[in-house]
Amino acid sequence: MDSVVKKIVIVGGGTAGWMTAACFAKALGTHFYDITLVESEEIGTVGVGEATIPAIIEFNNFLGIDENEFVRETNGTFKLGIEFVDWRQKGVTYFHPFGLYGFDIAGFTFPHYYFRHYIQRGGGPVDIGKYNAETEAASQGRFGRVKPEVGKPTVNYAYQFDASLYARFLRRYAETRGVVRQEGKIVQVHQNPETGYVTSVQLTDGRHVEGDIFIDCSGFRGLLIEETLKTGYIDWSRWLPMNRAAAVPCERVDVLTPFTRCTAREAGWQWRIPLQHRTGNGYVFCSDFISEDEAAATVLTRLDGKALADPKILRFVTGRRKKAWNKNVVALGLASGFLEPLESTSIHLVQSGAFKFLALFPRHGINPHIVDEYNRQVELDYENIKDFIIAHYKVTERDDTPFWRHVQQMSIPDSLQARFDVFRATSQTLAREPELFREVSWVAILTGQGMIPEDYHPAADALDDDDLRLQLGRWRSAVLERVKPLPLHEDYIRRNCASEALKMLYAG
Repeated sequence: MDSVVKKIVIVGGGTAGWMTAACFAKALGTHFYDITLVESEEIGTVGVGEATIPAIIEFNNFLGIDENEFVRETNGTFKLGIEFVDWRQKGVTYFHPFGLYGFDIAGFTFPHYYFRHYIQRGGGPVDIGKYNAETEAASQGRFGRVKPEVGKPTVNYAYQFDASLYARFLRRYAETRGVVRQEGKIVQVHQNPETGYVTSVQLTDGRHVEGDIFIDCSGFRGLLIEETLKTGYIDWSRWLPMNRAAAVPCERVDVLTPFTRCTAREAGWQWRIPLQHRTGNGYVFCSDFISEDEAAATVLTRLDGKALADPKILRFVTGRRKKAWNKNVVALGLASGFLEPLESTSIHLVQSGAFKFLALFPRHGINPHIVDEYNRQVELDYENIKDFIIAHYKVTERDDTPFWRHVQQMSIPDSLQARFDVFRATSQTLAREPELFREVSWVAILTGQGMIPEDYHPAADALDDDDLRLQLGRWRSAVLERVKPLPLHEDYIRRNCASEALKMLYAG
């Protein structure tokens, strides 16, 4: 493709489409580029309660969004991490926080010193969360924004919000900045007969929307990337057999917890996302072990409040497209692949993909080397997240149902086995740039699931026993001092970013 890129067409709305539109409008502007989004009111979106990871703060800051306004308009809450219930075994709970454990000592990370302490005391429960401010705040139901201070733990966070309201919020942002929305259902995709590049999409009323670059945000179907270009799909079901979700909202919980809860169930797991006006719930399961009807009926018996709708069944195949960028089509969101929402990575992958594309933007036409580099980077993102999610299933002591026996015994990728072997032997996680999940995440999940290292880095022996106890005590005190003045999560929301729904609840 030799022509200058001027016209960008985003196919599909929802969270992915409007995140992309807002991002492009901010980065590229609409004076020099035509940015058009095509969506149809007839085609619904998933629209469930959505949980995120801290990277979304970077995205919102890039857009210049006021945080209180955003949380208020999306019925949002704050999130310090994820609570995992019954994953290692029934009755065991652990927390995956967003912040660091402790602090580096002499250039080596805190977990090595902790594991020295753990081994020397003779084992027992892993309590490394005592040295993490987010874990402590979550356990007390507290939240607050804090300024970074040298020598003190910070409080890292993300959000939980109504995905459909977030899409609406970003639509207003994007349209205000010149993005043009075309309402209509696409009935035909036109391609250049020689190159195969997409030239336009045709709507029901006969209109043609022409473009130089097309961003496919059409969801699982992948209207452009798959149905038109036949890109191909890499199926990861042998490692991640979950293929269904029964999603249902219920009345809001009495106490707005500053975290997402993931509870292991007989044939999968259940999410719980507290919002200001309601609670999002869903049972993610494998249909080989439980039927859709049974899963839907089961999730209704495990809600914290009255169901506000019938369960909606979502069907998917875990995996990714062989190419996220093919010819002049870039797939984002569900069109590019699907990794179950266990670690709240769905929105991050949209954000990451959009930023990567902007960094490699083909201003003077599409260069195959640029396309290859983009696909390489996206592949790394998916591969890292894939291995991390598999670890939640493989490292478990549960064998009480056919499903848990299956995942406990399944084969795993060599890349993940290498991490397991090294972590058991040395407490090293092999986490490296630019992976999303780094040391703290691997330590939280592996130890939480029951994999305890047998050794630690020898540098941790440089401290004598008294100094080690002093350092651990000092950091524990710093965590308690940081968390103590924080308000309760709901009190913080009520004072700073209460939605109209929450205000009405208090008024009533």
